[in-house]
Amino acid sequence: MRDTLVPDAVRALAKVELHQHVDGSIPPSLLWSMLRRFELHPVESFADMERRLVLQPDEEGSLLAYLDKFHYPLWITQFYENIQDVAEAITREAVAHNVRTLELRYSPVIHTFAGLTVRQSIRAVLSGINRVRALHPDLRAGLVVIAMRQHGPHIAKILARQTIGEAEHLHDRSGVVGFDIAGPEHGNPPTLFADAFRVARVGGLGITVHAGEDAGPEYVWQAVDDLGAHRIGHGCSAVHDRELMKRLARDRIVVECCPSSNYQTGAVKAGTPHPILAFLEAGVRVAICTDNTTVSDTDQDRETAWVAEVLSGSGLDAVRFPIAYADVDFCLKIRADGGRIVVTPRARLQHLTSVSRDPDRTPLTAAQFEHERRALRAKWGGVLLGV
Repeated sequence: MRDTLVPDAVRALAKVELHQHVDGSIPPSLLWSMLRRFELHPVESFADMERRLVLQPDEEGSLLAYLDKFHYPLWITQFYENIQDVAEAITREAVAHNVRTLELRYSPVIHTFAGLTVRQSIRAVLSGINRVRALHPDLRAGLVVIAMRQHGPHIAKILARQTIGEAEHLHDRSGVVGFDIAGPEHGNPPTLFADAFRVARVGGLGITVHAGEDAGPEYVWQAVDDLGAHRIGHGCSAVHDRELMKRLARDRIVVECCPSSNYQTGAVKAGTPHPILAFLEAGVRVAICTDNTTVSDTDQDRETAWVAEVLSGSGLDAVRFPIAYADVDFCLKIRADGGRIVVTPRARLQHLTSVSRDPDRTPLTAAQFEHERRALRAKWGGVLLGV
């Protein structure tokens, strides 16, 4: 998505950002200036610093490489003023992309190594957000506090208690609107954190849970059944469970889709359709999110433009492939090749499926096929056969 072209119509859209991490969204120029101010020199040049903050193309597909980008921001986000300035800069950048509802995501515990309390760490982010809100009264903004899985359920419960005091409904300014867990999924099932989320719910916080990004659909089930999730962060593996998809749709649970990040971490394999198609076909509500604007080298405009292009059927325009496909998977092959569905004025194409494919069909491939069929019929039904 790095090179996605953004139409003016997309730029003009009022947008909602529900899943954006503070640590992974610090503008590189701001981080660099802060490191210099504190006489910290992890690298010699800004270019080197930027390479360490932004996932490079040859690193894509590796969750470990992605997570490795979060070390340097922690060098400067241990101090109140720095956290405040970072949150303000991220919020300003979101407004510049016409985001009108913003929820930043933040784990305060890992920003207390220089003496800040958890409450002070939370307030620093909120102060930065509220600076921008004072200039943009139409901006709705809040903070989702994250407990880290690797810290265990007891720390998560303590954090939930600390967080409630900063809940938005207790203040006349932006405050904490939700509670979440993040970090390594394997070995840390959501059900372990049920007590912490019970505290958060009693305190009036919304519940969103990172689940199904690096683990199976059973973790999404637990997030819904045991933690009371109103939203699911990523949730990519949910598409492999038909009953789960029905549950998400029935209970109107929103999936926070982060397309760039999902491909970059390997949650969605390169060349395969993004689960957002399957979610929409199944009637599941989705939100287009950035996850980490700096690490993923993206923004709300580009994520929205990419999704809009995918959902439009990518258009049937000039020939971009000097090869003819004669295959039952014609549409999927073109998509997997990174391009668009191709048609020439004199071509007569027929997209077929066969019984032999049925045993291997998943909700994801079925949704992709149905989406392509509908797009082709709507635009080219008069000239193509079999759509």
